[in-house]
Amino acid sequence: MSLVIRKIEESDDKKLAELIRVVFREFKIDKPGTVYTDPTTDHLSAVFKQDGSAYWLAEEDGVLLGGCGIYPTDGLPEGCVELVKFYLSAASRGKGIGKLLMQKSIASAQHFGYNEIYLESFPELSTAIGMYEKAGFKKLGAPLGNSGHFACNVWMLLVL
Repeated sequence: MSLVIRKIEESDDKKLAELIRVVFREFKIDKPGTVYTDPTTDHLSAVFKQDGSAYWLAEEDGVLLGGCGIYPTDGLPEGCVELVKFYLSAASRGKGIGKLLMQKSIASAQHFGYNEIYLESFPELSTAIGMYEKAGFKKLGAPLGNSGHFACNVWMLLVL
């Protein structure tokens, strides 16, 4: 078993989009106004060519386990970046892989000079929300920025 954390490549796009949609169906959050219907989900390697963004994948023996990244979403306050597209396959949860991906993304945000990280989620993803809280994220009363994911109803912020 050899876990590899690496940056996204174009050849990952199809497998990653499939993984994301499987997770959305698993938690019954496969609805409009989410990443599930967002056309960029099928081309994430191109999305993360944006300056000030990064996307990390976890892979084991050539099998994609999940990913997490940061993206300078339009409309966020100066110095703030969004933690985005954070998904793990069911079989890889509870093993610390998500924590590694999140830490890599937080380190990327610090590397780029951001001082806050924002995220959007769903109550159905309670395990993830607990992990965010342990990492220091605090719940907000309203969304920030213009992600276009109007169905999300949990908003959190980490001050670095």
